[in-house]
Amino acid sequence: MTKTASLCALAGAVLFNVAPVDAAPATHSKDPPAVKVALRRVTESQYRHTIADVFGPGIKVEARFEPERREDGLLALGSAELSLTSAGFEQYFALASSIADQALSEKQRQAIVGCTPADPTQADAACAREFITKYGELLFRRPLKQAELEPRLESAALGATQAKDFYAGLELALTSLLVAPDFLFRIESAEPDPANPKQQRLDAFTKAARLSFLLWDSSPDAELLAAARTGAIHSEQTLRAQIARMIASPKFEDGTRAFFADMLQLDGFGNLVKDPTIYPKFNQAIAESAREQMLLRTVDLLVHKQGDYRDLFTANETFINRPLASVYNVAYPSKAPWAPYTFAADSERSGILTDIGFLSLHAHPGTSSPTRRGIKLLEIFMCQATPQPPANVDFSKVQDSTQGTVRGRLLDHMENEGCSGCHKRTDPLGLALEHFDGLGQLRTTENGMPIDVSADLKEGRIEGARGVGEYLRNDPRVPACLVRNVYSYGVGRKAFGRDRPYLAAQTKAFVAGGYRFPALVAQIASSPEFFSVAAPKAQAAAPVAQATVTQLQPSGE
Repeated sequence: MTKTASLCALAGAVLFNVAPVDAAPATHSKDPPAVKVALRRVTESQYRHTIADVFGPGIKVEARFEPERREDGLLALGSAELSLTSAGFEQYFALASSIADQALSEKQRQAIVGCTPADPTQADAACAREFITKYGELLFRRPLKQAELEPRLESAALGATQAKDFYAGLELALTSLLVAPDFLFRIESAEPDPANPKQQRLDAFTKAARLSFLLWDSSPDAELLAAARTGAIHSEQTLRAQIARMIASPKFEDGTRAFFADMLQLDGFGNLVKDPTIYPKFNQAIAESAREQMLLRTVDLLVHKQGDYRDLFTANETFINRPLASVYNVAYPSKAPWAPYTFAADSERSGILTDIGFLSLHAHPGTSSPTRRGIKLLEIFMCQATPQPPANVDFSKVQDSTQGTVRGRLLDHMENEGCSGCHKRTDPLGLALEHFDGLGQLRTTENGMPIDVSADLKEGRIEGARGVGEYLRNDPRVPACLVRNVYSYGVGRKAFGRDRPYLAAQTKAFVAGGYRFPALVAQIASSPEFFSVAAPKAQAAAPVAQATVTQLQPSGE
């Protein structure tokens, strides 16, 4: 039997002989019974960050992940609707094998394993137990149960005996951890609340994981797991101390980047295309740079400077690299990969809405799109959804980019019955951004005609991109939307009517605190509502979790 076939057979046997996924991860026999209340597939960024945190940044994660799903504006909500296809599991299995092979290579094993076998050509139960126990807890985000540990010890022993290599046995055990549902899915559990036995509370390890994925986009570290293991995380003092520690960590930047990459819908850059005859400067390097620029601007303002969130829409300070400089038509004298850049005070470039990332992402391959930009502006920053257009709408006039300006074409288009209501709501803000073409380059004319960038809103008239930025900066729906998104992103569900008083109170505190993002995350993460459990959901989630295990059977096994 080849090494690959042996690995597949043994790790598969381990995976499907572990305890059912809906069994409670009790740490001692007197623990109250737990019930599963939520199940979410880990996102690609959560997977990558976890592997880097657990095994070190030198481990390469080279794979194409299964598509994610956006719900109510966030991928974090769509993850609750995702399972794994057989092809997807095979990809995860191959990736797990690669990671285990790298982690236990001769170069890495001394730093990672933590113990030395008595004979590296033979099985060593004590060292294997130490390794599997440690990394099982880090990957599963809770201690392994005995029924999960024992089969992996047997696998490690069998693999070591067959290959005459202790580390080959560990590789089998580690691979089985990396393809287990408890790693690939965030399985949240609740237990009776000692202070009110008729109510449920998230168990300590679920609480730690929810906190860690919000703040770091990764699994809990050893210190946070220790606070969960002792139950100290249920103490308000310990919880606040852990939140302060985690926000002070450099990994908070990873968490912030992950949140805004989701909220700003930056996954769209993976499918971004532009007509090369119209936009010859566009290429993959531009797309990747545009995405990174939006994140650098956001993280610098909100994390490094701890600035006012509203300045995101008006600040002239950003970062550029050499590829972006060509699109912005500015000099790039720096030798560094990225450099700070401040646009002139009278420039039309101000705020994230004038980054070529936002402008190019929400446009057509060959033209700009005031409607798309307006829709996304309302959706992303104000949490205002726009209904789909009627199926029988004639778009021929508005899509004819050879005739006049887009403003004129949209006015003609709004003569269609059923279109005017939505377009009057979405188009004005997008029309004010029309000095930027479909790639985000500045222009003042279209088809030889001057472009009018004024817009009439209920609140009054605005002019150009700076007017749009000021409008968003002063609109109370913008901070309220951010609060809603942070909360929904963290708890993994959309906000409901019952959440309105809580969200209103959080928004009021956010405003009173000067619109500081770290303070907002801290106040939400420390609130009891962030860890609340709805009892009816607790009764329905367990069979869903168990069903997931059957979907993970490898083909041909």
